[in-house]
Amino acid sequence: MKPRHAFRTTMTTLLGLALALAAGCAAAHNSAATEPGPPAEQADSGGAAAPEGLPATGETNGASGSNAAAGGMKSGSGSAMTPNEGTSGGGHASAGKTNAGQPSPAAAESASGEAKPAGQAVKKLYRMNAVYSFAPIDKAAASAKVVLLTFDDGPKADKTVTALLDVLDKHNAKAIFFVNGYRVKSHPELLKKIADRGQTIGNHSWDHIDLKKEREAAVRKQIGDVQTIVKKVTGRAPVFFRPPFGSGNDTVKRIARGQGMLYMTWSNGSLDWDAGSRGKPEKVIANVLEQLHPGANILMHELPWTTEALDSLLTKLEAKGYGFIDPASIDLGLDAPAKSAK
Repeated sequence: MKPRHAFRTTMTTLLGLALALAAGCAAAHNSAATEPGPPAEQADSGGAAAPEGLPATGETNGASGSNAAAGGMKSGSGSAMTPNEGTSGGGHASAGKTNAGQPSPAAAESASGEAKPAGQAVKKLYRMNAVYSFAPIDKAAASAKVVLLTFDDGPKADKTVTALLDVLDKHNAKAIFFVNGYRVKSHPELLKKIADRGQTIGNHSWDHIDLKKEREAAVRKQIGDVQTIVKKVTGRAPVFFRPPFGSGNDTVKRIARGQGMLYMTWSNGSLDWDAGSRGKPEKVIANVLEQLHPGANILMHELPWTTEALDSLLTKLEAKGYGFIDPASIDLGLDAPAKSAK
């Protein structure tokens, strides 16, 4: 064989080997690109498990302390998990769905057209005074003839909560439901119902004890644990605080303020908790009307006779020309220097 012919044969052979090798690599790449991915349920979960110490049920242990969740993070810090996190299967639920597969509050509100567009804040129209009543920030922009509706000591029973919500919806009224942590732990679904129906959740301490008699560490735990569990269940921590029995002091006020909440008691007591009002809805109505004044902060409770009285009470208030304050329109005043209410 001549040298030039041998060289050409060798080059042809090498070129053939190179082409075969390139084809093999391309085939391998295409095969890898078309391999099936993870099952749909794995893809939805994201593979992220709930942090240790944070139950997937939306509950917190009353004895665990405010630093129990997520490895000791402070309650109310904005780091607690929302209802769409920490599912019992371990990981995140699909976007826009709760752990039970139902639409999330945000998704449901968006679908109904009742929610405000994301990022659109409610205008601040009212500010609380030293005696826990409310006045318009700008009298030209808001009426002074309004009341704030509040309900304490829940959530207790679905029948009562649902009835209250139905009446509020009927009158297009908003209210603050001041809840106790131990009740939320027993009935997280009721708390979620209140929030999903567009009402505001307030902090009323974990155990409904007299915080004025407690040490600072106990007060922090009583307030902080409620912030944590409410945020876990609803996705949002309360911005209003009412001490049980209306009993507080500068320490309680300072701790509530430090958790980003406006401290309040009330300026109109319905006395629905009093023995003289038990089972008497007409007495509850009379008590409220006797104390009625512009900006009244009305204290009520999740009680059967209060529920029975509510529709008639709101009708009478409307007949007198009163409207109902949307809690979202209240200026918390947390940027201003703290003052002790009288």
